[in-house]
Amino acid sequence: MQGRRIKIGDDGYHGCAPGDYFKGKDGVWYGRPPGQENALACLRGHTVTEHEDGTITVSPSILISGAGNWHGFLERGVWREC
Repeated sequence: MQGRRIKIGDDGYHGCAPGDYFKGKDGVWYGRPPGQENALACLRGHTVTEHEDGTITVSPSILISGAGNWHGFLERGVWREC
């Protein structure tokens, strides 16, 4: 799924849809993987590379469990499930 980089407003990440990713006011990257209406990945423990076109690549893989289960990659703004 092609993701979408968004800017967050004063209300935080409300309105963040599946596939969206953003840099929080705390300087940490976050993302909502495809099919995850409620789960939000905090990418603090990951290496995030920002590309010239504004997309990002995250490594290692992103694992979400609890609020939602998802395991995969975000590479140049494209979400790919394992």
